[in-house]
Amino acid sequence: MRWPAPTDFVYLDALPDPLDWTRPGLIQFFNLECPGCVSRGIPFMKRLHAEFGDKVNLLAIHTSRGHRVYPREQVGPQLLKFAREYTKLPFPVALDIDGSVADFWHTEGTPHWLAFAPGGELLRSVYGSQEGAQTRLEYLLSEWADLPGQTGV
Repeated sequence: MRWPAPTDFVYLDALPDPLDWTRPGLIQFFNLECPGCVSRGIPFMKRLHAEFGDKVNLLAIHTSRGHRVYPREQVGPQLLKFAREYTKLPFPVALDIDGSVADFWHTEGTPHWLAFAPGGELLRSVYGSQEGAQTRLEYLLSEWADLPGQTGV
């Protein structure tokens, strides 16, 4: 299964399982009602994409975990507008409508980051968007960028 294009609005069943990834990946769980996500997390993710997007799988997952649950028909259009028109996200966005995926990965809230090695091993689970969290993630992606042969899904 190929990695989704930025223009793909994916529901989680359309994503390649991290076990199938041949290159490292970073997932950000976020919510449109989360000020830290919108003001720091998403811009940071865009910066990571500009620097490392050709070597690392990047994905943002909008989750209702820790936030109000809205029906898909209410949150979907808002999320699409946010991702495609307002922020012009250069990576795919998925919708965790009921928060079950965020719950499965034991996220602490939003934003929460999961960093996976090729083959799906979870290397880091980082909560927050403050400078310390960003620095840890940036160092990890810098290490990954130096690895040879980062191709594929």
